[in-house]
Amino acid sequence: MDRDHLLWPFFGEAHRRLARELETWARREVGPLAAREEEDPEGMSRELVRRLGEASWLRYCVPRAYGGMFDSLDVRSLCLAREILAGYSGLADFAFAMQGLGSAPITLFGSDALRTRYLPEVASGRRIAAFALSEPQAGSDVAGITTSARRTQEGYVLEGVKTWISNAGVADFYVVFARTGGPGKEGLSAFVVDADTPGLEVSERIQVLAPHPLGTLNLRGCHVPASHRLGEEGQGFEVAMRTLDVFRPTVGAAALGFARRAFHEALEFVQRRVAFGQVLSRFQMVREKLAWMALEVDAAALLVYRAAWVKDELGQRATREASMAKLYATEAAQRVVDSAVQLWGARGVVHGSPVERLYREVRALRIYEGTSEIQALVVAQEVLRSAPSERVEEAP
Repeated sequence: MDRDHLLWPFFGEAHRRLARELETWARREVGPLAAREEEDPEGMSRELVRRLGEASWLRYCVPRAYGGMFDSLDVRSLCLAREILAGYSGLADFAFAMQGLGSAPITLFGSDALRTRYLPEVASGRRIAAFALSEPQAGSDVAGITTSARRTQEGYVLEGVKTWISNAGVADFYVVFARTGGPGKEGLSAFVVDADTPGLEVSERIQVLAPHPLGTLNLRGCHVPASHRLGEEGQGFEVAMRTLDVFRPTVGAAALGFARRAFHEALEFVQRRVAFGQVLSRFQMVREKLAWMALEVDAAALLVYRAAWVKDELGQRATREASMAKLYATEAAQRVVDSAVQLWGARGVVHGSPVERLYREVRALRIYEGTSEIQALVVAQEVLRSAPSERVEEAP
């Protein structure tokens, strides 16, 4: 697949080396597994985490002090890894991403004891991570979380339900967000909860379009030590938002990987498929579709890697850039994949064909880690925040 974007000034030689080496590894180790993902997504997730850990790719998910590759999380590397893995397997991208998303709150807010306990295990693939934020009535509305964390002499007792949790039933630990204070975002705190903690159980496996392990957690009288709290009480919303600032561009990168693979499949198909006496690539309408697909891919890549560069090089939160990247790249990828299905014709809707699998994989990215609608609101808020103050003028 085309990797010309690696020549852009967003990247250093370490990023280009990562891309080259991961591409080679993924083609050999991940590509052949894709057909088995439908049969046993939970088992395959464990297998992929193990392989990613053994090959040292999960070292990009934690800082160097705890077995990682760089001194701090390098968002460009995370994006490149997700883009490349998504091009070969949606489940491989999922396995990599959840190791990062589920452990990033510990990286960003955990005590040294928590980092020492969990992060090396994440980097090696010996422990699987999960991020438990959503609830039945609190998805996009994070401030609406009702799961409670009651303070005791020993720590906290968690009560509530978390749903749409990736790696539910597969993870060895969860970062759980719960309410320690009053209503609103100021009352939230975050905790690391081991999967074998009494009172924590997976009550439901959720079947979705693509083969990903997803489920519902019940927390009933779940005792968590005070030392497992991340940051201070009431800091949970900040824990979640700072984590998402890092990983929202990577969702755009995964979408970019799906789009790039779909474009590659479409290009190959239209140059060999004959209709009306000539290959499809000679028809003007097909060429126009290819042009728009190429444009969408490059525009998405520019926004994704701009956001990652801003985060890495300027050290800013990059909320606006991250939301722009996720919003545009996921919406664009949906259009590119849909165009690939259209160009493949009837073959494009055959279950298990490359573009059909991409069609199912790409859809969820417009929803998780903040829907497209939420991203649009975030972008508008950031734009208005940096604009001159409102001045109301009466019409003459």
